[in-house]
Amino acid sequence: MSDLLAKTQLSDSKDCPAFSEKPILQKIITRTALLGEHLTIKRVLPHRERRMIGAWCFLDQFGPLNLKESNGLKVAPHPHIGLQTFTWTLQGEILHRDSLGSVQVIQPGQVNLMTAGNGISHSEESLPDGVLHGLQLWIALPDSVRHMEPNFIHYSEVPKLSHEGISIDVMAGELLGIRAPTKVYSPLIGLHLQAEEQTTSTLPLQPQFEYGILPLTENIEVEGEAIDTNTMLYLGCGRTQLSLQLPQDARVLLIGGEPFKEEVLIWWNFVARTKQEIKEATYSWNNRTHFGEVMGYPGERSLAPEMP
Repeated sequence: MSDLLAKTQLSDSKDCPAFSEKPILQKIITRTALLGEHLTIKRVLPHRERRMIGAWCFLDQFGPLNLKESNGLKVAPHPHIGLQTFTWTLQGEILHRDSLGSVQVIQPGQVNLMTAGNGISHSEESLPDGVLHGLQLWIALPDSVRHMEPNFIHYSEVPKLSHEGISIDVMAGELLGIRAPTKVYSPLIGLHLQAEEQTTSTLPLQPQFEYGILPLTENIEVEGEAIDTNTMLYLGCGRTQLSLQLPQDARVLLIGGEPFKEEVLIWWNFVARTKQEIKEATYSWNNRTHFGEVMGYPGERSLAPEMP
């Protein structure tokens, strides 16, 4: 997915508070924008108070949207460098196309993982029926692999486990001895939780990881703190467990990872280390000298905005 907020700003990982070595409860308030006429996007990361959580450097929640009453999701071909895009749908289906020739529909319970490396372009479109609701995250690639050749992998399923009344999809990383198959390049975790019943539960955590938790439904308490769907709670490092109070069918996203020690610059759809890298990528995209072509998309490609 593309950074589609009207004002594209440069995000520098060093210009906000560093990761907390101790447990904290920091509320991160989402920003909201419209994609097209009907689709609501909630931007969670990057945020001026918290640019990254582990290697996770971008998080958008889109929808829910009744597709019969709108044009749905239509993201024209656009480029990426230096990151992995990680797509998870809660409802609805999205058609992915990319410059490698991949054409893949993603459904709930599946992961599309695109590794941009030294450059790739792609498009995304919702399929016309039902309701669309989902998440897209970006993972910053460490310097040792960020110039690798691009690739795309579709995972038709991820491991699922039941823990204290919660059904847990292990999307990335490992929980309770269950490891996700998704190929990532930093120590991290991504979990989708859904309460099977009203429950008060304790989830094990890794103390060397920092974590963030995002409610996808209402009436959720984390460590006794009520949080709504417009708020991510940053938890810091140093925790060995997490207390959750969830009503039946509540949904939550939990992400975390070892604090990312490299400085990261994010602008538009590029994750880089310097402004010069971003300028070169922008020129290459706008002048069609890199990133390839996305075949089959029914519309024009995106052009990069002007850098601030």
